[in-house]
Amino acid sequence: MTAFTYAEMTTRNRGFVTEAEQARLREACAFIPGVGGMGGAAFMALVRAGVGRFVIADIDVFEVSNLNRQLFARADTIGELKAEAAARLALEINPELQIEVLGAEWTERLPDILPRADIAINGTDDAAAGAEYYRQCRSHGRTLIDAYASPLPSVTVVRPQDPRLEERLAYPTIGVPWQAITKDMGVECLMREIEYVLVHSSSHKYVDLDVAGEVASGKRSRFSFSTMVTMAGTMMAEEAIRVILNRPGGTDYRGYFFNAHAMKAERPLPAPLAAVKRMVVKRFMAKLLAE
Repeated sequence: MTAFTYAEMTTRNRGFVTEAEQARLREACAFIPGVGGMGGAAFMALVRAGVGRFVIADIDVFEVSNLNRQLFARADTIGELKAEAAARLALEINPELQIEVLGAEWTERLPDILPRADIAINGTDDAAAGAEYYRQCRSHGRTLIDAYASPLPSVTVVRPQDPRLEERLAYPTIGVPWQAITKDMGVECLMREIEYVLVHSSSHKYVDLDVAGEVASGKRSRFSFSTMVTMAGTMMAEEAIRVILNRPGGTDYRGYFFNAHAMKAERPLPAPLAAVKRMVVKRFMAKLLAE
């Protein structure tokens, strides 16, 4: 059996990154709360790219329904805490990784974690924790990589000076301490995010709208698919590497949607067009929820 070396693991990265950039990735620290779907795909991609230090967190265990899309979900990790399983399997890829594993306490630990992190990635779907995460990233001057709740892969890069998601989409959580954010507020946040996705992308063309209505009304869990999740997570990892290496280009806080069906990137609409489409979307969502 060939002995592991970091140099051999990353030898084929050369050409995409320089020797100095690879060394920078090895020393970099990424913080990823939520290592199931998109967060897990981003984690996997960054591990294989050679990022050497991580703080990861998750409060859930792997379930059978996660096997369709979550890269660290396997038959032998069902019932295991996601963060612990992901850390163990990541170490099988790179035994030299430094990984700190956290649970629900990660939100309280943000003032300690973020100053140590070179990049922050959002893999959570909890409105309260997400609001605090965004706020703390601003306070500590950290760029946050995120994605929309969308049937099309998406990615956003929210720099410290950029508006927070709750500000941009007028969430009911603005000004509310994160511990006081209720489940009803979380549902309203999700509805406004779905509205944004429908206004600024062609997502509605590629999903079963009857199922989407059941999700919106709380009758069914969110639907998700392996290719969408993996693409979105990889897009997040690509943007994270760009930030770590201080490379130009990439997307902004509004992000974009990648439409593999039509082979194009869908970017936010200009305000006048968005206003018109938003009226149509609101009527559509009202009808969907009524049914």
